[in-house]
Amino acid sequence: MASVDLYVSADRLFLRKRLFALALPLLILAYLIYVFVAFDISGLVERARWENARVLTRDAWSHKIHITRDNRSGEVVAAIEGERKGRYPAGAAPDWVTLAGTTTSIDLGDGHVVTFLPDNSLRYAIPDYGTIEAAIEGRHVVTNFGADVPDWVSLSKSRLAITTDEGRVSLTRNKTEVFKYFPGWELFFFTLDSPYHGHGLWGILFGDQIDPTRSNIAGAWQDFWYNDMWRHLDVAWAMFETILMAFLGTFGAAIIALPLGFLAARNFSPVWIARFGIRRVFDFLRGVDGLIWTIVLSRAFGPGPMTGALAILLTDTGSFGKMFSEALENVDEKQTEGVSSTGAKPLQRYRFGVIPQVTPVLLSQVLYYLESNTRSATIIGAITGGGIGLLLTQAMITQKDWEEVTYYIVLIILMVMLMDSLSGWLRRRLIKGE
Repeated sequence: MASVDLYVSADRLFLRKRLFALALPLLILAYLIYVFVAFDISGLVERARWENARVLTRDAWSHKIHITRDNRSGEVVAAIEGERKGRYPAGAAPDWVTLAGTTTSIDLGDGHVVTFLPDNSLRYAIPDYGTIEAAIEGRHVVTNFGADVPDWVSLSKSRLAITTDEGRVSLTRNKTEVFKYFPGWELFFFTLDSPYHGHGLWGILFGDQIDPTRSNIAGAWQDFWYNDMWRHLDVAWAMFETILMAFLGTFGAAIIALPLGFLAARNFSPVWIARFGIRRVFDFLRGVDGLIWTIVLSRAFGPGPMTGALAILLTDTGSFGKMFSEALENVDEKQTEGVSSTGAKPLQRYRFGVIPQVTPVLLSQVLYYLESNTRSATIIGAITGGGIGLLLTQAMITQKDWEEVTYYIVLIILMVMLMDSLSGWLRRRLIKGE
């Protein structure tokens, strides 16, 4: 009878396990279906603007040269990325642009030719399609499309935009603009007004003196460092501010949390109400997200890197306090008793009996948080107005020079990799003694 009951119990146990093994995947599948419906994934895909994604991707690794005609004055200007700081000298243009009085011819390649004509009109010759003619008459755009407008053309009463693989053309009442993409980040080293523009590294290092007032190395470094378009000096300072925010916030929190951790540890603080109060402070500090602290402190102290450092400090004080107190509660009392047997005072017992035991854990956590806070400081800097996060946000808001966004993202990744390597090296040196 007992054996029968045992078999029945075993069958029930196996049945429950099989049901659980079947129910868990079904539960996960039901949750994924709910997410798909609740977040309208299908609608999100339908609303996605893949052409914009393609343009932004191309902007990330290339640059474009704008040829712009002011339809009020007739002036034609060539500028890299359309910026005033990237303008060609007056009357100058790339070799694929021909300036001839009131007529400008722009060869986009593969037979695509755009011609700026007098009276605010243009002509765009496209192989295998024909010639597009457009002009401004009064306040409206007039074209030869008729009722059949291709899908790669955007046409309204006030604006014409043509997008092809060779370039883009835009016509409005105020200006006529054409731009063409080229690979690479143009003017990354020197702007057009620098005498070193167009010179290679070998020519600068070993060639004749380019600027009679400066040596090649000193002049090239100065023009690179103070590049008006890429602002390398401002970017380097922003990177320093980001690392400084993470460093001050992380180590400031560790310094504050260590003594508070002793007061929150059960074996070092016999007063229950004190332990309870400090632990609740830790819960409050880490319970409020760092971004919330950033917004609150920005209203209180104004924007700046120090505000970001304080936000990291407050959040990490709560996290470190909890981890430090738990590490202190798990120390080996025998080592402390050994130090006490020598007649050591309480501070000496903590210094020689407790700190050596918890130091590896504390250092490991602090260094890990330093690495993590380097990434967090980027986002915090975007809110507090400091660090590389601010430059990244400004570049993204303009939606103009996405190669700068790529530049900042690459620097952030390199910064995180550097902090990761530095953190690992410090852990090996300080904890393992390697």
